[in-house]
Amino acid sequence: MKYKLIPVLCAICLLVQEAIAQIAIIPHPLKYELGKEKLILRDQIGVVGDVVFESSLGYLRKLMLSRFGISTYTSPERDAKIIVKHDSKLENETYRLRINQTHIEVSASGHPGFVNALSSLDQLLAIAERKNGTFILPTVEIEDKPQFAWRGFMLDESRHFFGKEKVKSLLDWMAFYKLNKFHWHLTDEPAWRLSIQKYPWLTQVGGIGNYLDPYAPVQYYSQADISEIIGYAAERNIEVIPEIDMPGHATAANRAYPFLTGGGNEKHPDFTFHPAKNTTYTFLTGVLREVKSLFPSVYIHLGGDEVAFGSDAWDNDAKVEELKKTIALKSNKEVEEYFIRRMADSVARINGKIIVWDEMVDAKLAKDQTVMMWWRHDKPEQLNKILDKGYQTILTPRLPMYFDFVQQENHKHGRKWGKGFNSLQNVYNFAGSQLDSLGKRKKQVLGIQANLWTETVTNVNRLDYLVFPRIAALAEAAWVPGANRNFDEFTRKLERHLSLYRDQGLYYFDPFEDSNPEPAVIKKSQKQYIDNPK
Repeated sequence: MKYKLIPVLCAICLLVQEAIAQIAIIPHPLKYELGKEKLILRDQIGVVGDVVFESSLGYLRKLMLSRFGISTYTSPERDAKIIVKHDSKLENETYRLRINQTHIEVSASGHPGFVNALSSLDQLLAIAERKNGTFILPTVEIEDKPQFAWRGFMLDESRHFFGKEKVKSLLDWMAFYKLNKFHWHLTDEPAWRLSIQKYPWLTQVGGIGNYLDPYAPVQYYSQADISEIIGYAAERNIEVIPEIDMPGHATAANRAYPFLTGGGNEKHPDFTFHPAKNTTYTFLTGVLREVKSLFPSVYIHLGGDEVAFGSDAWDNDAKVEELKKTIALKSNKEVEEYFIRRMADSVARINGKIIVWDEMVDAKLAKDQTVMMWWRHDKPEQLNKILDKGYQTILTPRLPMYFDFVQQENHKHGRKWGKGFNSLQNVYNFAGSQLDSLGKRKKQVLGIQANLWTETVTNVNRLDYLVFPRIAALAEAAWVPGANRNFDEFTRKLERHLSLYRDQGLYYFDPFEDSNPEPAVIKKSQKQYIDNPK
């Protein structure tokens, strides 16, 4: 009897593989049902949508034309190939996508759900069979929503600058994979990359240099650039969150305005802002007011990490000693926390909220005004503290969420933690069943995020190599609950996506054939990561 079942099981496996091949959507939809028929789309199609989607339809038209050469026109519903319907009962990012023999129907409650539906349609079209200038789509019904509201990616452009067009390309791929938070690390030791009109030397002086070359020509984003990128991101349902690092990682700002410096050490000169001068707080409040006027996000990331790598200088500063005595601060750590509390108050006064790294868990920050990012994978107790104290958190631990780490053991030019590195599968498996151990505290987890620090990212090829295809694994980890994930199915879909990377000219890592050599990093000076394990 069991031998008679083998052909049946084989047939079922083939049908499953065929469905995966036709619906190679990443991240995997929550529910879908594949039909047997096909829809043929030509290069001119009618589109109609409820009035609430008027601006969204503009994005659809641009995407269809630029990506697939399909021009669209407004038509009566009976003639339309794409019909967009408003459904107020659907949650914010939930969508329904129905493709039958005659047309495509999208249902959502607003722009976020619409963009998610369009991302799935984008992927279906990208891998669709093409014949005589037409696209042949499978008929399918999809109902889908994310497990996390925060599905983030961070780019560090202080250490190396990549420019507006590359950022837009990354935003396109984030939208393609339904990632919705772009955390932009714009200030640090090497350079300050954001124009502040009140303090122009921040970019004119602080914008000189990069991680490997302190004399590299000035590079930064004008306020017009910022507005353009924010609008571009919003069209794609992506919120842009700026990071202005303090009170450490302040070297570039202190180079531009030396009166701000709280000192540092030989390895990290002028690393801190001075915590005991009112002029420091006045200056940074002025910066944050401009930042808040530029960025619509309610959040500003204030950093708050690794201050101890430069705060020893405070021990020999009379003003800092006076501050400690005046308000009973026992240590430099308490001075750091005092600094962040003052700046958090400045952000609250401009109707903003702050994000900080996990070092600030004991800083007595307002729970309803603060989100904490757990990044130190080697300190799980910090995550427990964050949750026990009632803060919302975003999970972004070095292992496996730092994309500057290598993705294969034999890679030489990225980072490792001892022998640990961040493979595609480790990224894919993150925040799965282990979240269940958090119990009720799981509700405090807003989502997950991957970070690309750019000490070794000296060019666009290396950036692409570190991001692709791990960004696809990140997307699935952020969207799909752990119990619904299947790495083997994901890799079968990913093989089809690699051809899309190739078509777009990305220099990606191939986890199947390892066909693209790892881009080398030519070091002009020998530098170490600031947080290397001892």
